[in-house]
Amino acid sequence: MEYIVEKIGMSRTIAVPSKPVTLLRVLDTKVCEVNEGTAIVAYNSGKKMNKAIEGQQKKYNLSSEFNRLATMQVANTEAGDLDMTAIAEATAVKSTFITKGRGFSGGMKRWNFSGGPASHGHRFGRRTGSIGMAEWPGRVMKGKKMPGQYGNTQNSVKNEIVSYDAENKIIAVLGSVSGANGSLGRVKVAK
Repeated sequence: MEYIVEKIGMSRTIAVPSKPVTLLRVLDTKVCEVNEGTAIVAYNSGKKMNKAIEGQQKKYNLSSEFNRLATMQVANTEAGDLDMTAIAEATAVKSTFITKGRGFSGGMKRWNFSGGPASHGHRFGRRTGSIGMAEWPGRVMKGKKMPGQYGNTQNSVKNEIVSYDAENKIIAVLGSVSGANGSLGRVKVAK
């Protein structure tokens, strides 16, 4: 079973020794259609409405609080409110978020290269260095670690559930989860 969640931030447990936890809030979602285990669900992403979203709301008779649709696996057998029993009984989840984007980054930041000497007239500094080959194959191989776009990619992590607050729909998972605070992602029940 999958759930759409918002990353609140990180905290820690009170027990000694304390453990780092990430707090995830399960968004209010409405199941619109169910087709063989997968369903079309509506949720509020916090983004502005447009004509396409208004058309979807008319099709599924949704209120203005739901402004996005997604396809995911749910425990529901018919349309209505999302079934939360699977997350209440779960012990581990697989969370999928978009990592923080760091833009165009150099090799030292992106790949943890060591760089060259910083003193005595060297101009090497933070550069990548030699990337070439000999006469054969005479080209740069695909997948070479070089400067470029860093971050802003989808990342999945398996986390153990520390606690679940059913009233506020907040999951506390052990360890960190990718993405910025306030970003939306998905949580899939692993155990």
